[in-house]
Amino acid sequence: MTRAGPAQPAFTPSASVDEQALHRKMMWRILPFLFVCYVVSYLDRVNVGFAALTMNKDIGLTATAFGVGAGLFFFGYFIAEIPSNLIMMRVGARIWIARIMITWGLVSAATAFVTGPVQFGIARFLLGLGEAGFVPGVFLYLSLWFPSAVRARATALFLLGIPVANIVGSPISGALIQLEGFGLKGWQWLLILEAVPAVALGIACLFVLTDRPEKAAWLSAPERDALVAKLAAEKAVIEQKHKMTLAQALRNWRVLMLACVNFCAIVGSLGIGLWLPQIIKQLGLATSLVGVVTAIPYICGAVAMVVWGRMSDHGSDRTIYPAISLFVGAAALVASAVTPTPVLTIAALCVAVMGINSFVATFWAVPSSFLTGRAAAGGIAMIVSIGNLGGFAGPYMIGLVRDLSGGFTAPLLAVGACLLVGALLMLAFGRQVRRADTPVAVAA
Repeated sequence: MTRAGPAQPAFTPSASVDEQALHRKMMWRILPFLFVCYVVSYLDRVNVGFAALTMNKDIGLTATAFGVGAGLFFFGYFIAEIPSNLIMMRVGARIWIARIMITWGLVSAATAFVTGPVQFGIARFLLGLGEAGFVPGVFLYLSLWFPSAVRARATALFLLGIPVANIVGSPISGALIQLEGFGLKGWQWLLILEAVPAVALGIACLFVLTDRPEKAAWLSAPERDALVAKLAAEKAVIEQKHKMTLAQALRNWRVLMLACVNFCAIVGSLGIGLWLPQIIKQLGLATSLVGVVTAIPYICGAVAMVVWGRMSDHGSDRTIYPAISLFVGAAALVASAVTPTPVLTIAALCVAVMGINSFVATFWAVPSSFLTGRAAAGGIAMIVSIGNLGGFAGPYMIGLVRDLSGGFTAPLLAVGACLLVGALLMLAFGRQVRRADTPVAVAA
């Protein structure tokens, strides 16, 4: 870390520009489309959890084989994440996010035709390659548009796609898996039909997204000038405190520590996300009800994300909010493993999902507070890519421990322990940042 000269004076907005109105305008113009894209992205990532209800038997997957195959998605993600974000910085979000969405839609549909464990694993790996860069690309995109005072709120609204994908997608997936016809089984129709929107939205990206505020014809000239000046002033302050090259960002202790925290959190979020339909099915519910009940925890999680994200924007320490979220998630998963009735198990799972989703809503405001430019592109991608290896570890661990133990009690305890480690690391990160006298939050 280097320090250079006195901080730049705080930016004073033009009297003719209402900042709050400008922020609302940007949110309504940018976030709904990205939100829908993320709903479709996340649905195509986890709908294999519903497909598994009948697919595993049809193509000969054990619980361990399903966990390995599902998790191979994240190795493809890991390999391509940083290059993808750097390419997006060069060609722009409009073209690159379109490419990502069209690719993952085609690969997701092709997964319907796998015939065994090896082909299933290859398809999931290719899906990870195709989708790599979408989430860190959007995080980078939001940092190019939204000032720090509203960035966590904007990020939380985008990431509502996670619970909404499960709220909307769970009942739909539960219905689609019961389709039969034209030589295809229900799980095949599920994968094909839920892939179509990704291709359509990818094409729409070319017409909807604007790469940077400077190019936004939908902003007035005073709005555009005020926003560009505000973002430039914040960037100057960050660079004076934390100026880093791309190479420095990739080995910076903050980046690496946040990547470890993200790894622990994704062990929980993807581990539970991919296995939740089967966890609920084991409680004795009919297949037709699994989709409806699976949506309940994510309804709770959606509310928690918005509330916690707004609280984070008003707080003085960004790091405490994701730490608390992981503590809550860990405690709730442990409770879900030992509760004596299905109703209490579902209630505990609701709290666990609330904790995990609240973490996601607040965590991503932290790295953008000390990374800018190419360092942000590479650093954020590094945090996502290393973290997403937890998307392999979580499903694999749950499948392996379930095969060994014969149930979901031990797997839920193991995932809860991972979340607890993540919470402790996040607290240590915040303490180290405060000790170095380098506040994470950037003054608005």
